[in-house]
Amino acid sequence: MGSIMGAWQLVYIFSAVPCGVLLDRLQPRTSLTIGAFLIAASAAGRGFAWDYWSLLIAVMLFGLGGPIISAGAPQVVAHWFTGRDRGLAMGIYMTGPAIGGVVSLALTHSVLLPNLGNDWRNVFYLWSASTLATTMIWWVCARSREMHASGPGSTPTATSSHMLDLLKIPAVRVVLFMSVGVFLFNHGLNNWLPELLRISGMSLVQAGYWAAIPTLVGIFGSLLIPRLATPERRFFILFGLCAAAALASLLLQIDQDLPRLTGLLLQGIARSSMMTVLILTLLELPGIGQARAGTASGLFFSAAEVGGVLGPLGLGVLFDLTGGFSLGLGFLTATAIALALASLKLARSA
Repeated sequence: MGSIMGAWQLVYIFSAVPCGVLLDRLQPRTSLTIGAFLIAASAAGRGFAWDYWSLLIAVMLFGLGGPIISAGAPQVVAHWFTGRDRGLAMGIYMTGPAIGGVVSLALTHSVLLPNLGNDWRNVFYLWSASTLATTMIWWVCARSREMHASGPGSTPTATSSHMLDLLKIPAVRVVLFMSVGVFLFNHGLNNWLPELLRISGMSLVQAGYWAAIPTLVGIFGSLLIPRLATPERRFFILFGLCAAAALASLLLQIDQDLPRLTGLLLQGIARSSMMTVLILTLLELPGIGQARAGTASGLFFSAAEVGGVLGPLGLGVLFDLTGGFSLGLGFLTATAIALALASLKLARSA
């Protein structure tokens, strides 16, 4: 199961850049529809799986559809919105994973399984059908939006030179470095948070409720903070978010309710907006432009998912070595401090 759960991230790392190039060549309406169909096929495939390999392949399909959505949605925001509206639109987009996670976790065991014959396969079929329905809504709504002639699909570009040109920009390299750190922090802490709380003395039910606090805070943070992160104050906000992440990982080491609650609130604020503000920064860097937004987003998520794999894995290894999360949380604190320092360098490079 460990290899199955990690299969899509591994595919994601290698598929994000080609998917980003595809986004620059196709209209968003078409590309995001392809990505959504792949995600629906992944969910349906899990329901039809009959052995290890069929389940593994079904999960790996998500690693092909995921980057098209995660890189394509910011590209759509960059094309269709400007100024403060762009920040708000990006924040609304980033609430999607949070709301989807809360809904699926809350409904699956309490409502769906009992009403679907206690068969987990039926749950996957339902999620697949829901994804297809959402895809149809997107296909209809996106038809009314016209893209500029210089937008995606206008002229094919040379893939290798395109990426090399982006990597020559110092600020792009700093953003890619920060993306690894942000995903390392977020994925590492998010995946291990329930167990971290349980180890501190909470019951499984209590740990579940407390672990939902950052997600709920993050929904509101995603709507507010990116809208405030206009270019003139973006780097100040990014530095503050990294500092909040560092403080959160420190407070979570204190076995008292008030410091722990404060740490969870800070974690929710940081995790909701660090990635959003960083993507906004990338898409608005000099030298990116609309024509290269998809490739730039693909590079971002390809690099970021390296941190997405290393974060949960690193905390697990450190827990096995020490029998606790103190060293792992210290590692996350150091990561957040490095991100804060990198944000200062990014401000100068940009």
